[in-house]
Amino acid sequence: MASNGKITLTVGQAIVRFLEVQKVERDGKVSTFFGGALGIFGHGNVAGIGQALLEEVDRFRIIQGKNEQGMAHIAVGYARQMNRLGAMAVTTSIGPGAANMVTAAGTATVNRLPVLLLPSDYFSTRRTGSVLQQIENEQSNDISANDSFKAVSRYWDRIDRPEQLTAALMRAMETLTNPATTGAVTLCLPQDVQAEAYDFDEDLFRERVWRVPRTRADVDALREAAAAIRASKRPLIIAGGGVVYSEATEELEAFAEATGIPVGTTQAGKGSIAYEHPLNSGPMGALGLSFANKLAHTADLIIGVGTRYTDFTSASNTMFQNPDVKFVNINVQSFDAHKESAVPVVADARETLRELRAELDGWTVSDGYLAEAKEMAVEQREAVDELIKPIPGEHELGQKEVIGIVNSFARPQDVAVNAAGSMPSDLQKLWKVGSPLGYSVEYGYSCMGYEIPAALGMRIADPDREIFTFIGDASFIMYHQDVLTAVQEHEKIILLVVDNGGYGSIHSLSVKVGSQGFETKYYHRGADGRQDPSRPLKVDFKKILEGYGVTTYSATTADELRDAMTKAMAADEITAIYVETDPVVRDDTSGAFWEVATPQVAHIESSIKAHEEYERIRATQREYL
Repeated sequence: MASNGKITLTVGQAIVRFLEVQKVERDGKVSTFFGGALGIFGHGNVAGIGQALLEEVDRFRIIQGKNEQGMAHIAVGYARQMNRLGAMAVTTSIGPGAANMVTAAGTATVNRLPVLLLPSDYFSTRRTGSVLQQIENEQSNDISANDSFKAVSRYWDRIDRPEQLTAALMRAMETLTNPATTGAVTLCLPQDVQAEAYDFDEDLFRERVWRVPRTRADVDALREAAAAIRASKRPLIIAGGGVVYSEATEELEAFAEATGIPVGTTQAGKGSIAYEHPLNSGPMGALGLSFANKLAHTADLIIGVGTRYTDFTSASNTMFQNPDVKFVNINVQSFDAHKESAVPVVADARETLRELRAELDGWTVSDGYLAEAKEMAVEQREAVDELIKPIPGEHELGQKEVIGIVNSFARPQDVAVNAAGSMPSDLQKLWKVGSPLGYSVEYGYSCMGYEIPAALGMRIADPDREIFTFIGDASFIMYHQDVLTAVQEHEKIILLVVDNGGYGSIHSLSVKVGSQGFETKYYHRGADGRQDPSRPLKVDFKKILEGYGVTTYSATTADELRDAMTKAMAADEITAIYVETDPVVRDDTSGAFWEVATPQVAHIESSIKAHEEYERIRATQREYL
């Protein structure tokens, strides 16, 4: 229908056709941007976006979701494994279906990962009056549950008229493909507008190639950064996720080798420098090891590359103890580049490291500092080998031992996935990552429930990688529906369910801050209303997984785990391994602080003592700038 360069489509049909033809280019490589869509079709989108996807099912992949949060986390995992050069769209019904995505939108935005969210909304005409599944607001008829997405989206819009769609789609693509702005993009779609026809310009549906920019540094900022480095005696690089996103690993290693500056890595930056590199001082921060942290304590210059200085990285701003410490920050986002009163270099990590190396030609750290840094790197690798070493004799498997055994099966390209609990600490310390995209512990939002759907999205993005998904029993109970999606889509992941009997990480934290592990373990409740530690609640995780149709092994010894891993690696479908571990014991290998507020007034001795220790350490904090 239509003519003179116009085509008549519904808004839903126009969106799907537009998504099909978007491409992205970086460094001369062009690829399709959208890998498909995920949807649960209900009230609001079943005859709008749902009908449009039905028409295009042979040209545009559709994955049936099991929970809206999970769908969006699949999309987050996909974007992560595509290194932000690919994304997926997520469509939901109105009201609760839409609101279920808010948590995952936060995950996407915090981790700077592109996801397109298409929640359905109220009737734009308002002719129906009060709508099923929609919150009404007495202050305004223009507010719905979808306004909740504003806090967790990089771009948000509501399409009340078909005429508004073209501009919104173009703005959405600019946001999704811009390294400085990418994150969750939310386009709210009133259900009547989704199904409304309009004569769109045919030009909207031509193939477009969006260039992902490599922003170059301001010359004066680059020279100021070089001057700060030349003036330093004990510089340290903190490599964050921006190094990975920029594909700057080779340049980071070349920069470190040319200058002798050691490198500490964040959770997101793990894999940004080769594990065996002689200047890789290892993981740093509250969850890291003490070796990079010791260098950070005495550093007179911190060079932050693609990091946003979360409290885990900065040890709640107690990490940098040299009173004269200064900062140089390289980041595509100005907001992050200006943190810690740094010399801000707002630019792409790869290009800036290359240009900064040229500015510093001939300059290196002292021989003594270089030798100290290299010794630290050797010591941290020796410490890792000691921590993962199998414990002889009869015993339950320890979590560190489990990680070491699984890691021994990983090829360089394979991926470790996790998000919450005690495992992020052990994985950051102990996992020997083989490639820049071989480690995905989501600790920006630390979102329980991320583990399984994100792993599925990663496998969809790159089926040549084995995806090892570590998930604690508490996270599994919180979210495991997408085990069924993996079965349905014939996508393989290796699921490691590690059972420590409750919220193990928070149990340790609770004890540390004087709250005695209150309500952190799974116990039956007694007649007095208190949990009874003599009566643990036991869940048959193996039976749950087998109920989904998943081949599941139990491992109680190192040999049983190795045997199960051998079988899982050989399988061509999702496979699970259940391991019951020793209770979590926090080691003190980081030598770093993480601030969790304790009560100034308490009537429990454990809380009083914890607050005294809290105040002692808190006195070492730098002023946050």
